[in-house]
Amino acid sequence: MELDYDRLVALRKQSAAWRLLKADNAALMLSFFNKVFVEHGARSIVGAELVERLDDELFALNDRLGQGTFPKSAKAYLDDWSGPGNGWLRKYYPPDSDEPHYDATAAVEKAITWVRSLEERSFVGTESRLNTIFDLLRQMTYGTETDPEARLAELTRRRHEIDQEIERVEAGEVDVLDSAALRDRYQLVTTTAHGLLADFREVEANFRDLDRDLRSKIAAWDGVKGELLDEVLGSRESIAESDQGRTFQAFYDFLLAPSRQDELKLLLAAVEAMEAIGEPDPRMRRMARDWLEAAERTQTTVRQLSDQLRRFLDDQVRSEDRRVLQLVRGIEAQALALRDTPGVDLVAEVDAAAPAIALPMERPLYTPVVKVAIDSTGIQAGDEEFTADALFEAVYVDPARLTAAVHQVLGSRTQVSLAETLREHPLEQGLAELVAYFALPDAGFTTVFDDHRQEEITWIGEDDALQVATVPVVTFARTSPGIAWASSPKEGR
Repeated sequence: MELDYDRLVALRKQSAAWRLLKADNAALMLSFFNKVFVEHGARSIVGAELVERLDDELFALNDRLGQGTFPKSAKAYLDDWSGPGNGWLRKYYPPDSDEPHYDATAAVEKAITWVRSLEERSFVGTESRLNTIFDLLRQMTYGTETDPEARLAELTRRRHEIDQEIERVEAGEVDVLDSAALRDRYQLVTTTAHGLLADFREVEANFRDLDRDLRSKIAAWDGVKGELLDEVLGSRESIAESDQGRTFQAFYDFLLAPSRQDELKLLLAAVEAMEAIGEPDPRMRRMARDWLEAAERTQTTVRQLSDQLRRFLDDQVRSEDRRVLQLVRGIEAQALALRDTPGVDLVAEVDAAAPAIALPMERPLYTPVVKVAIDSTGIQAGDEEFTADALFEAVYVDPARLTAAVHQVLGSRTQVSLAETLREHPLEQGLAELVAYFALPDAGFTTVFDDHRQEEITWIGEDDALQVATVPVVTFARTSPGIAWASSPKEGR
């Protein structure tokens, strides 16, 4: 990011971390937030507990600095820090709880990290960071190399280095890291670990902002629900598919592996036992647990987003069901009003449901196919205007016409069954047209087969004979960017 004057002026107004650093009680907030949310690794604290801890902190400071240094009550300070325009603490109510909880925001992590960087350090390690830079550069360079010879040359070089190290160890020459190198690397490990934990708050905040925007859109939405789903799922997909989202998911999958967790615990225990490290960072002992808790909170925010979508769809379905009942009641009222009107036939016939019985003895025996003798003698040339295309046109089914029929029935709905489509657009070409419906190529909808259910499709064939075909239940579901419809393994066959 380019730090020009206009950009810095805008950042000063927009950044909550900047506002925290220039606040009157910045020292109080930073020390208290660091003690509670950073050093102790707390991700969510009950309001009563946080008020009690801040009250003890204020009492100690007023007693040491003089009464009136911090005149407000602990609850008043928390309300200010979590109020609109500040955004340093997030005040929220968890599910099934009527007591507020507090959590630090990503701005707090950024401000504390910057303040920590201002302190003078007695030891500044550079070797480990230089080695890390070289390792990362090698990974990027050779990780994108497509030339097999270049890959083999790099692998050969690394194997040669390993062979040389093996020879030195076999000869009794063992190179070990001195105390300065150990402290250097341990400093880099702790800095990276704390920075990774701080990044989780920012990732969680991104998903929480998306959830807040979704709630606002649902509350004010008055259009077709499919359009809202397209927009929301597109935003959700853009976050999940972003560099930040893919990196978070890769880290989450990597950390959930039991073998990785055991290896991390063993390595941390071995490093902390080294004499050169001195007093290890106490936060590193619970870092793996804090990572998992932070990652789980982020996943919980994503699940809340999915729950919002589910409730929105359920509410819409109930609203549509109520509308159907209103229409039915209207039809009944109209029928009652016309019941005694002469000349009006109110009788409607519905095919009664009946089981389909097929006895084994009703199946015909196998009849061998009779080979027809073909005599090709005496063939005469046909009309010059006759082409082979006429043979195909005789039974040609236009898929564009069928696709247009599906779109017409779909309308503003998200899905429609094949039976509903055929009720409005009956089959004109019999079985060939029915089969063509199963493989319609169109980007606007997908064909979903339910092999666990069957339905009968009827049409009038030649000689006005009724034809019946038993097929799986077929549904045409609208597709849009960011929506993936569940389908059976038979989809698209």
